[in-house]
Amino acid sequence: MTDMPYAPTRTQSPTTKLVLRFILYILLGVFALFYLMPLFVMITTSLKSLDEIRTGDLVSLPREVTFDAWRTAWSGACTGIQCEGVRPYFLNSLLIAIPAVLISTIIGALNGYAVAQWKFKGANIFFALLLFGCFIPFQVVLLPMAIVLGKLGISGTIPGLIFVHVIYGLGFTTLFFRNYYVSIPSELTKAAKVDGAGFFRIFWSIFLPLSLPIIVVSVIWQFTQIWNDFLFGVSFSQAGTQPVTVALNNIVNSTTGVKEYNVDMAAAIIAALPTLLVYVVAGKYFIRGLTAGSVKG
Repeated sequence: MTDMPYAPTRTQSPTTKLVLRFILYILLGVFALFYLMPLFVMITTSLKSLDEIRTGDLVSLPREVTFDAWRTAWSGACTGIQCEGVRPYFLNSLLIAIPAVLISTIIGALNGYAVAQWKFKGANIFFALLLFGCFIPFQVVLLPMAIVLGKLGISGTIPGLIFVHVIYGLGFTTLFFRNYYVSIPSELTKAAKVDGAGFFRIFWSIFLPLSLPIIVVSVIWQFTQIWNDFLFGVSFSQAGTQPVTVALNNIVNSTTGVKEYNVDMAAAIIAALPTLLVYVVAGKYFIRGLTAGSVKG
């Protein structure tokens, strides 16, 4: 057998590497510009007067910056027959999102811990059913959920909306925590049992302190889903309990004379600020927490 002739590997020259990197940066810059252009238009439009919007260019910077549209969107825009702006609905969304996020995260952590570490009879079936619930479309649960809320006497209330979001989010939070806890050695649980620790003592003393990455994932996911929800908000709320997404839709579709595009844009930015802030502050922890439990299970 004759040896194959040695084929030297080709290495790219420094000039070629520089050109390829330059092209890559240009493409990334174009994609980023294309992605951020709607946000740029929203911000600049919200800072213009109506006269400037009519006579100016869509992507031009405002000749004179004014925050009148922001003040109107916050406390004076009409959402039908009421002209209170998005302020009361913004507070409603906070009252809905914060308890729903906390409750669904805590219950999801307990579910994931029980399924991953205690291996009770029927654990796999229980987890499969919860996982199946993650893929049920919103529209499918509207009628059954409305019946349940009516029987519980919380239809059209903020506690009713909290209940809806907790139930719908449990499948996701359980999935997150189960996949994270299954990567933790079961020997920790066995050793704690030998020492006399029970179910909740092991959870609070061992697993919860290790759960910060996946807690961040659960909080970001649930907060984003709940804050941006429109279908549940418009279906299960009434006047006085509507979230900010419903109010935004009413503002955009309510016309009293002149269409105020600057007010619409300002209201949309106000409604989106909490989720933008969450991702800016904790976005990197979201990816880190998702990959933390991907080694095993």
